[in-house]
Amino acid sequence: MRRTRMAAPVAATLSVALLAAGCGGGSGGVTKKTGTLDDPIVVQWGEPENPLVPTNTTEVNGGNVLDPLFTGLVEYEPKTFKPHNAMAKSIEPSPDKKTYTVELKEGWKFHDGEEVTADNFVRAWNYGAYAPNGQLTASFFSKIQGYDEVHPSDPDGDSGPKEPPKPTAEKMSGLKVVDDHTFTITLENPFTIFPTTLGYSAFAPMPDVFFEDKAKYEKTPIGNGPFKFEKRTPKQSLTVTSYDKYKGEDKAQVDAVKFKVYKKLTTAYQDLKSGNLDVQRQVPTSALVGGRWKEELGDNAIQREGMLTATLSFPLYKEKFQDPNLRKAISMAVDRESIMKSVFSGSREAMHEWAAPSVDGFEAGRCGQWCTYDEAKAKEYLKKAGGFQGTLTISSNADGSHQEWVKAVAGSIRDTLGIKVAFQPVPTFSEFREKINSHKMTGLFRSGWVADYPNIQTFLGPLYSTGGSSNDSGYSSPAFDKAMQQASSASSVKQANELYGQAADVLSKDMPVIPIYSQPIQAGKSDRVATATMTPRRSLALTTLTVAKPKE
Repeated sequence: MRRTRMAAPVAATLSVALLAAGCGGGSGGVTKKTGTLDDPIVVQWGEPENPLVPTNTTEVNGGNVLDPLFTGLVEYEPKTFKPHNAMAKSIEPSPDKKTYTVELKEGWKFHDGEEVTADNFVRAWNYGAYAPNGQLTASFFSKIQGYDEVHPSDPDGDSGPKEPPKPTAEKMSGLKVVDDHTFTITLENPFTIFPTTLGYSAFAPMPDVFFEDKAKYEKTPIGNGPFKFEKRTPKQSLTVTSYDKYKGEDKAQVDAVKFKVYKKLTTAYQDLKSGNLDVQRQVPTSALVGGRWKEELGDNAIQREGMLTATLSFPLYKEKFQDPNLRKAISMAVDRESIMKSVFSGSREAMHEWAAPSVDGFEAGRCGQWCTYDEAKAKEYLKKAGGFQGTLTISSNADGSHQEWVKAVAGSIRDTLGIKVAFQPVPTFSEFREKINSHKMTGLFRSGWVADYPNIQTFLGPLYSTGGSSNDSGYSSPAFDKAMQQASSASSVKQANELYGQAADVLSKDMPVIPIYSQPIQAGKSDRVATATMTPRRSLALTTLTVAKPKE
């Protein structure tokens, strides 16, 4: 998934715009056609889980395309990730911070020529929130007044047999169009960091064609961003081209970019080195050993601080994982530090908290003893839980660079607790996500997260709130939900962050997931690319791409 802005600044970020260098890269040459539709810049990609609809996209592959196709009210600066107004001319809060008046910049158009108006935002948000539409990001609109009427709470959760109540309204009462370029947002309660969240893709405007002919839109997505959809071959590639009439400040500097699907990062890495791939967002784990990737790519290696975490989730809808003592035992059986050294050559940080270090509100060590390797205590808590019968499975998609560390975690749990543990790969990311979303997981499963916005709330609310958009484990805690609500209603960002920390303490008590590591951005580019800025979310900021000058 992907995210936002206006709170305190993000700590210690680095620019990764690089000059083309002779070292590393591949043999691909630069010509006058480089960066055009005849010879596009090629970027490593993976097949998205769903059609490219902002309100139904919560994973990175879909997000990497939606980000350049759409521009919302707010954007995040690629290098610092600080929020700034994009399509919004202004976002003014009322004194009680419950109502926001949004004034749009005029003259913006969708790629099909339709003018972007306040109605395009309000209509899109109402569509995303309306329960019968089944949109994955619906909970992002839950702060808006009237959400409960369009999306009533399911009495027994997503996995329960009872049908949720039918909505009593189709539109949220908290959204009002004032005129073509003004609308108001009224929240149920104050939400201190609300303006910061508005850069997330779920809050994008949608063109009329989406509501009139969804099949047509899904075949040819239409946005209002600096790049427009050009063509797609499912499970192979998707190409975008520059939108010449884009009204934003960050305009495209290349004519065409091709997102190419790779099933394995190692294959993509070989293409990067041979000049058949121009940008790889994540180098494979195998290339990290001994810093080999830096030697091979030279000045084309890209590294910076990231807002990414890797966790393992328990399917709490399965009876055998209900006891928190068992979950704590398994977590304490993971020797994170040893795995970071043996698998990642120390290039990633063992995680002992609930968020990435670079987000505002982060506090080190929040998970405490439950995220610290302790063989004796792990065995003690396994005994408290009555042991574990059968084989503990750990699943991940096989088309990512996860097999090494997941197997290492499985081995650590097996050797520490003396139980049977098996790695259970799922062929593709889309298949993996389908199993997770349909609650078909039977054991631990990989559940990494990428920040949507630069505040700790993005690592808490969507993942662990009851009914959260990416609450894959099925976790539900009244104590956690109450703490999150108190934090959201705080009078300042500082106070909110302190209260979010108290919500994180509830997670430490319950351990619905196992934090494993946080990671920096470790990417690479080819000699054909002069500049390429990776955001802290490990997404490529397409508007920063420039083509290197042809060699004499």
